[in-house]
Formats: sequence, C-alpha cells, structure tokens
Amino acid sequence: MDNQYQIATFAGGCFWCMVEPFDERPGIESVISGYTGGVTENPTYMEVITENTGHKEAVQITYDPSIFPYERLVEIFWRQIDPTDPGGQFADRGESYTTAIYYHNEEQKQIAEESKKQLEESGIFKDPIITPILPAETFYPAEDKHQDYYKKNSFHYKMYKKGSGRANFLKNQWGMKKNREELKQRLTDLQYKVTQENGTEKPFENEFFDHEEEGIYVDIVSKEPLFSSKDKYDAGCGWPSFTKPIEKQHVKEEMDRSHGMFRTEVRSEEADSHLGHVFEDGPKSRGGLRYCINSAALEFIPKDKMEERGYGYLTYLFS
Repeated sequence: MDNQYQIATFAGGCFWCMVEPFDERPGIESVISGYTGGVTENPTYMEVITENTGHKEAVQITYDPSIFPYERLVEIFWRQIDPTDPGGQFADRGESYTTAIYYHNEEQKQIAEESKKQLEESGIFKDPIITPILPAETFYPAEDKHQDYYKKNSFHYKMYKKGSGRANFLKNQWGMKKNREELKQRLTDLQYKVTQENGTEKPFENEFFDHEEEGIYVDIVSKEPLFSSKDKYDAGCGWPSFTKPIEKQHVKEEMDRSHGMFRTEVRSEEADSHLGHVFEDGPKSRGGLRYCINSAALEFIPKDKMEERGYGYLTYLFS
C-alpha cells in the first residue's frame, strides 16, 4: 500500500448501510464490506449471522489523511448509528450488528476516544454511549454480492435503509431543526424564498453568476460546504454553474414535476435547503453535469478565510 494511505475500520450494523456515507469522497480510495472481531477464519455471511463466530459486520476504509483526516471519518461514523444500542442496530439484532470503532494505531485511538467523549458531553443522546473503541483485528472481506450493495441494488437498498428504521432515526437525530421564524429574521426575503419555498432568483441579476474568486460556496442556512470555485464554470445561463459538488453526500436529488416540467432538483443534505437543479448538459470532459444553483442559497468563503471559518480541511482543493 502507498505510504500516503491509511486504514480505518468501523462496525455500524448492516454493512450495506455503512459504505455509502464514506464512498467516493475526496481522499477515500476504497470502502470494503466485511467481518472483524471474531474467531473463525474466513467466515461466510451465513456463518456470521448465526452469531457463532464472534464477528461484527464492518467496513474497512482506505483513505488519504492529508485529504480526508481520521477525525472526519469518526464524525461521519457517529452520524450513521445509534451508539446507545447494545443489542444491534435498528431492525438488525444480535452481536454481529453491534457497533465498534477499531483503531489501527495510537493516534486513531486517541482521536476516537476524544470524539466519543465530546459526543457524551454534548448531550445529543440521553442514554449512555456504549460503542467500544477496540484494537483492530483481522478483517475478512465479505462476499462479492455484498460489496457496493447500495449501487448494485439501489432500490432494495433504499427500501431496506428506510424499512429498518435507520433512515428515519438518522434524519430525526441529526437533521437540522429549523425554526422558520428565526430563519425569516436571519435570511433576506430572497434567501428565504429560494431555500425554504423553492423559489428561483432572476438570471444574470444575482450575486455569484459571474463570480470568479477562489474559495468554496456553503449553504446559507446550515453552512455545510457544497461547491468549490474549482468546479465553477460559465454556462451562459445566468446562474452559478458547477460540474460537481465538493462531496456528493452534501447534496441530494429529488424529482421535480413543477411548472409542467420533469427536472432533477438539488437540495442540501443537512438543512434540506432548495439549491437549484442539475442537468446533463454540462462539459463532457468534466462529467457532463451542470449544477445550476441559486446564488441566494449560497454563502461564499474566500480561500484565505477558510481556515478561520472552520473549513481548513478543504484547503487541499486549492493545493
């Protein structure tokens, strides 16, 4: 393995649901589903679910810490699970579905323990945090049919994630609690209309359609990072256009049938802000997509202000 990459291992219940949150983020080389923490060598899925091998379903992540630090991996992990449940995760019960962080070196151990302590002190969960932090053990990749399940069987995966109770739990636990009156006070009338009422600003008469400064664009409501100036281009449409988001997990797509059209709406993941739409008429050399976004949904953070604003981990974008 290249010296720049490191390994992280997390058990968070059904491994089908633990790949998507980490997959295809910058600096993530691979996410593999498998089994760890047990006594049987090369266990099969059927052996593990009998609860006789001692293994947990887990994911092993190969990552570049200079781009995607371990602190962020741990933060994402906590946001995928119920760390107070000693008997499994959601509809999946038994030892093989219990949670754990497996550290591969002393630095990972310290980061994980500090993160767990901060979560305990935050009061986000009323019950005790019982997820253990353990030394890494042998990891056995699962069968091919379990790898990238969320891609291979996307419909069944979405139904399972919702039906198991995981999706609703995570939305209720981590989704932004929006106070409409507070937002009306904090946002301009146009920002509120766009983000909360699915409005659209005028083309060529908005703040960022021809903006060229280096930096990132964040959600005006939640401040989650959405797009980089590196991926911005002039599409001639009168709105800011990007070829891709910084991380796909920060945006979600929904079918929009308004105004007698069929379009793909783009919304922010955490705040559920309406951002704009994505079209398939972008530059072919850069993926072919055009994220057409309302300036009113965005705040710009200049490159030289990113560190002080808490976005230092994204400065690699401009290296």
